[in-house]
Formats: sequence, C-alpha cells, structure tokens
Amino acid sequence: MTDSKRHNPSTVSAVPPAFSAIYSHAVEIPPDTRLLLISGQIGVAPDGTVLSGFRAQCAQAMANVEALLAAAALRPVDMVKVIYYLTSAADLPVLTAMRQEHWASSNPPAVTTLVIAALARPELLIEIDVTAAARVSAGSRVDG
Repeated sequence: MTDSKRHNPSTVSAVPPAFSAIYSHAVEIPPDTRLLLISGQIGVAPDGTVLSGFRAQCAQAMANVEALLAAAALRPVDMVKVIYYLTSAADLPVLTAMRQEHWASSNPPAVTTLVIAALARPELLIEIDVTAAARVSAGSRVDG
C-alpha cells in the first residue's frame, strides 16, 4: 500500500541497506482502508502437490499469496505485514533473495521472520502469513 506510512525512526536500529526494499520496522494504515488477512500460505500447488525443496515451496507459497491478493484486487505492493515461518535457518539467505527478487518495494511491509521446529505437516518448509491494505474507493469492494 503506497499511501501508508512507514516508520523507521532513528530511535531504533537502522534497517540495513540490503533489507530497505523488503522490510520496515512499522507500517501505519490510514483511515478508510480495507484490510485483507491472508491465512498462512505453504508450498502446495493448486492440485494439492507439496513441492520439493525450500526454493520451490517458497516460490509456490509466494504465488499462492499473489493469487489471493489478485482475488481481492490487490497487489504485492499492498502488503503491509508479512510473517515468514521457516523450519531451517539455513534457508534464510534463499528467502531473502526471493523476497528481493519478487517483493522488493519502495514501500516495504513490516516483517517478522521466525525459524521454528516444524509446521503443520512434516514435509512443509515455509509458511507465509500476510496482511494487505488498500484505500477504500467508490466501487472498490470485491465479493468472492
């Protein structure tokens, strides 16, 4: 969401330059905004296939997020909060590269990244939870 306000004050640690297009400490949502809360998306294709390997699962989870955003007439730039759950810290560099490749923005979301012991199914390696926001305008309501 481009008209939301990012807060990266000097009173907290500076956002490293490598992360400035993919991370904000806080995002303020203006009034008259609609929110889309996307349940955690995993590396499962539309046919139910669990993809093999972290990169493939991450790409599919991102594609799932983008499909849900599109269903609500939103775009990745409208993401205001993203939570990544990974089962291996070794995958963090790949996640960072994929975020920079797919979702870099001059208005990056607030982000939390957690490395956890496991997800709901043992073969899952990543889950992505997203909140997106867009200004309400005449005719902007999307049913479906």
